Amino acid sequence: MTSPPSHLWLNALLQALQFVQSAWLSTLYALGITDDSHGAPAWPWDVRIAGENLVIDVALARQFAWMLAAIAFALACALLALCWRRAWRWLLASAAGALALAPWPSPSLWLSAAVPTSFHTSPTGFTVESIARGSRVYAAQCVACHGTDGRGEGPLAATLHRWPPTMASALLSRRADGELFWHVLYGMRDAQGVTMPGFAGRLSDREIWAALDYMRVLSASAGMAAGGSWPVPIALPSVAVKCASGPIRNVAAWRGNQRVRVVAVDADHPPPFEDPRFLTLLVARNGPPTREASVIRKVAARPSDRGAAANANNVTPLFGTRADCVADSAEAWQVFAQIAGTSPSSLAGTEWLADRNGWLRALAPAGRRGWADGGLMCTTSTALSDPGQAALRADPLTATLRQMDDDPVRFVKGGFVH
Repeated sequence: MTSPPSHLWLNALLQALQFVQSAWLSTLYALGITDDSHGAPAWPWDVRIAGENLVIDVALARQFAWMLAAIAFALACALLALCWRRAWRWLLASAAGALALAPWPSPSLWLSAAVPTSFHTSPTGFTVESIARGSRVYAAQCVACHGTDGRGEGPLAATLHRWPPTMASALLSRRADGELFWHVLYGMRDAQGVTMPGFAGRLSDREIWAALDYMRVLSASAGMAAGGSWPVPIALPSVAVKCASGPIRNVAAWRGNQRVRVVAVDADHPPPFEDPRFLTLLVARNGPPTREASVIRKVAARPSDRGAAANANNVTPLFGTRADCVADSAEAWQVFAQIAGTSPSSLAGTEWLADRNGWLRALAPAGRRGWADGGLMCTTSTALSDPGQAALRADPLTATLRQMDDDPVRFVKGGFVH
């Protein structure tokens, strides 16, 4: 009998640890034992269990899990001994034996420094508007040290005694949201002095959370430039969507039960035809759909466009109806260009796939042969099985969708498996 893949039990462990710590914090706050900080309950201790360390070192995670199991067994024996007096000696001996045999990894390995906002979550919703706001904050306050590409090579980086970390790796993004917020607000120090200045008094909480949203996009962009992939999972940014057949709604309404295909369109790259396997969101070069509608109609009316007839409903007997749901934001084009790791002028024709949980999972760059050259990103498996390879050759898009469903992103604050 084989053991389950490490990412399955490890993700369950991380989720349990996150839940227990968050529930404990909520209980302390409800009892009035801890105060709040920046609008949410404040973590009252200077350490927390470091999920990010357990993700990096599976052997440590395994030792930690056995330690927890031994402690739970010992407590169960102790409680049973109180009720079953005749066997109390055997029960206590079993408890002591479990504790003696358990691995006890050094607390310095599985504990991490914590701050009052360690368990805060971003209130922005990771929207296109917040990301765009964050880009302006970053350009004004952060680019001098972190660089325009986020690789930590800004003009002032050399004046620091420690170079800023690169956003092209997973290291920065594995930190808990609330701790990144705290470090931006109050700065960072080491034994030699200040390694990053704080921005308290210069930036509002809202601006800091927006800058952190932008840094996630910048991380994706830097990762694409460095290695052709996203170093960490990135969510499909929330944006208002205008469909010809209905009122404006948010793309977040699709999350939880629908896959989403995102397509960058312009006059030379027509909207694709609808596909029942997912919902299609168009990102238009000119922004809101009121300006893009004329482009869509003009492209659909071209005789060379697969014989598409220019009619009011833009329907052909062969291909069906063209997608007409467009991101209602002038800033979406720039945001998605950065996620793709390309320039805005080269974005048209690029496609993304988001899974049912709202994570961007696959990218087919413009100018390539669609999903035959597109790549699934953020996976726990290293290779497809033989049947999967055969399906990939026969229908790359269907194979990619199947991989997305079979291998979902497993995300935990302060650490993730994907």
